[in-house]
Amino acid sequence: MNPPFTQPLALEKPIYGGDCLAHLAGKDGKAGKSVFIPLTLPGEIVNAHPIEEKRNYIKAELDEVLTPSPSRIPPPCPYFGSCGGCHYQHANYPTQLALKEQILRETLHRAGVSTSQEIATLTAIPWAYRNRIRLAILPDGSFGYRSRRSHDIVPISECSVASPILLRAAKITGKFLAENANAVPIREMELFTNQNESELLLTLFTAATSTIDPTSWLSALLSALPPETTSIRIQQSEGALNPKTLAAIGTPSLTYATAGFNYQVPHGSFFQINRYILDDFTTLVTGNLAGKSAWDLYAGAGLFSRHLTQSFAEVHAVEIAPSAYPALQQNLANTTSHAINSTTLDYLHLNRENREPRPDLIVLDPPRAGLGEEVTTLLNAIHAPEMVYVSCDPSTLARDLRALTQERYTLHSLTLVDMFPQTFHLETVARLRRK
Repeated sequence: MNPPFTQPLALEKPIYGGDCLAHLAGKDGKAGKSVFIPLTLPGEIVNAHPIEEKRNYIKAELDEVLTPSPSRIPPPCPYFGSCGGCHYQHANYPTQLALKEQILRETLHRAGVSTSQEIATLTAIPWAYRNRIRLAILPDGSFGYRSRRSHDIVPISECSVASPILLRAAKITGKFLAENANAVPIREMELFTNQNESELLLTLFTAATSTIDPTSWLSALLSALPPETTSIRIQQSEGALNPKTLAAIGTPSLTYATAGFNYQVPHGSFFQINRYILDDFTTLVTGNLAGKSAWDLYAGAGLFSRHLTQSFAEVHAVEIAPSAYPALQQNLANTTSHAINSTTLDYLHLNRENREPRPDLIVLDPPRAGLGEEVTTLLNAIHAPEMVYVSCDPSTLARDLRALTQERYTLHSLTLVDMFPQTFHLETVARLRRK
């Protein structure tokens, strides 16, 4: 371990990623190099030691909290600090929300996006909310998440943010794999349940490249798992973006009921992860909107598209992911929505070139990379009266909102959705209206 800093450090503000910012003492009373320290809170004074130094900043690890924040609480999870899954369990929940709002507001401000309006907050139960987890598996059948400090596995026997059925099924699976170690070399497992834990999908990942047919093996595992388990599949985990399924048993999707509709969600298809907040989140994105035509770009399994069919005469749902598009088609069957297998960029180019009538609404729910320059340019050119942007990364949201609000749109409202309590991740719903 590197020797500690020669001075205590005062934490100033939160940084996206889970750390807090401090500064070394500089010359003439000026602030010195920035120091990023995890597991700390603004206002605290701590001792720490450096672990990595860059030109403009130092990454450090906490040694001792000398002056704790009034918001600091004992983390309920015994693995907090070593496990890399959670970042804020040492802060009470109101403080977690305040930290996220501060990060969101500052990120937008730095990008030149006005945040003078109030940022609303949407929350739900902050524990046992995750409907999906992915775990690494050790040869003895134990399992865990990756370490906060490395790629090492931190074995766990509980997880305070996961739906309880996921850990019950993981324990059975780990024990079964240890007892049947020679069947298939399984490296990871993903477990996915629905809103009330009445159905469960299990995906096992292997690096094996040869064709396998462990039919009796899968049947035995399925019989051992909770009766809610509807399907198991074994998938090759390395290689193509659409990895090969090597073996499967059971119904390949589960039924997820939310905000008045039943969705079929298959293995590997993206679906929002917080089972407690999903009803209100869906209403937030699609509620109080109506018209002739709506586009749902990055549609996934059709969560928003299906709801938009209630208030729009026609809905175009655009999705390119091979794991999601068949579910999108199934979920939009017999509705006024059309599933379109395309990238968002190609779809916007085609509609711009064909001079199709602009929609009354565009819903955007891109991956973490955001929209990017080409997409924002095309959206400004199409100039729909209203857009709703669902973001899972404040930095790419800020970049994209700057491009949109400089040209054609005003930011009408912002809502911070705490989709991932106890972590630094934050979801934002931004409503934009045509100038």
